[in-house]
Amino acid sequence: MELWVIWLVLAVVLGIAEIFTLTAALGLLGAASLVTAAAAALGLPLPLQLLVFALSSAAGIVVIRPIAMRHIRQPQLQRFGVEALVGKPAYVVKEVTGREGRVRIGGEEWSARAYDETLVIPEGATVDVIEIEGATALVYPREY
Repeated sequence: MELWVIWLVLAVVLGIAEIFTLTAALGLLGAASLVTAAAAALGLPLPLQLLVFALSSAAGIVVIRPIAMRHIRQPQLQRFGVEALVGKPAYVVKEVTGREGRVRIGGEEWSARAYDETLVIPEGATVDVIEIEGATALVYPREY
């Protein structure tokens, strides 16, 4: 089997492995394998092919990977709207059951239901907003 075909197969295997790991390292090694496959197709002997692979993979790992990782690790976007209410504390204004109730979340009054339908949360209790369904907050008491 030709050496360039072996390098090409290695590049494909590393590319597929990168899809499952998302580390950017295996993809860069796959790219180095592609460069080496091109060098092998041009007829370079095996020692020079190994040198091409070593240099191109080192360049990728040292130069390109830190840049790629900076772009992958973007800070979490700030939540807006009803998504921003999930996880916030709320104050029970009217007893909350599995069917109805009222809570105050950040100065606004919301209709509410207990996240666990078997619970009855008394007026004056502090709860956490677990989920927002339409205009209804699903809440769970802090004491439990």
